[in-house]
Amino acid sequence: MRIAITGATGMIGSKLTAFLLAQGHQIAVITRRGAYQNPQTSVILWDPATNYIETALLEGFDVIIHLAGSNVGEYWSQEYKKSILASRVQSTRLLCESLSALVSKPKLLISASAIGFYGNHPPDEILDESSPSGDGFLADVCRQWEEETNAALKGGIRVVRVRLGVVLSRTGGALAKMWQPFQWGIGGVLGNGRQVMSWIALDEIPLVIDHLIKNDQISGAVNVVSPQAVSNARFTKILGQVMHRPAVLPTPSFAIRLLFGEMGQSLLLEGAHVIPRRLQESGYRFRFADLKAALEKVKRL
Repeated sequence: MRIAITGATGMIGSKLTAFLLAQGHQIAVITRRGAYQNPQTSVILWDPATNYIETALLEGFDVIIHLAGSNVGEYWSQEYKKSILASRVQSTRLLCESLSALVSKPKLLISASAIGFYGNHPPDEILDESSPSGDGFLADVCRQWEEETNAALKGGIRVVRVRLGVVLSRTGGALAKMWQPFQWGIGGVLGNGRQVMSWIALDEIPLVIDHLIKNDQISGAVNVVSPQAVSNARFTKILGQVMHRPAVLPTPSFAIRLLFGEMGQSLLLEGAHVIPRRLQESGYRFRFADLKAALEKVKRL
């Protein structure tokens, strides 16, 4: 297939691009960097901030995968919160309006979102794709982000909104914030430890994307999370075992808020028990459903 990807240089995008190239697909990277270096891919230039995209070069693709957006793991000043929202809303609007205007439209748009859509929930409340949007900054961002894909939907394109869980990687997200303290032997439970971490192995994501491409009956929201969500206390215990480090020094909530502000509250102290109902109902078989094995792999990288 001919597949174009935004955010191809990011944590998920680089893994996905390598996977799709290995599958024999023709890949184009939609990027602001004209000097993107990969002889196996072509380049389509865009700049969402100025509403610019090389629209004509989008003609004839089978699949568009939209992953671009500012890193939510940075400190959330008021200005940076505006950047988080704008980087998702403006880019998605530009891309989807451009796709809907094409003569030869893609069959499928896969657009990233996040389980932040659901907001913070008690551990015993289980959420699936039919659950409503929650409260808070991330929920509002995800809601507006997803709404911008309606232009592609109205253009007759199949749209899948992948709501990603906590991605297991040392380069970003909640795990990156936890990794170094554990290396130093001072890791522990965050806050009261009861918040649920609905996680997904980085290596699982390309396999899920491949499944979504091949199963044309799937559209709308899809939770991309392991079926085995755990509490932060359980996650911490397993991470300590994997790293052969003690997990006995809890980080109190006030210290996390002091260090990371609103971002720490949302990403580290809040959570939701999200299940991948639509993936499971469509027959997807998880390869990295065991948390300990997934963290062992992260450690080896």
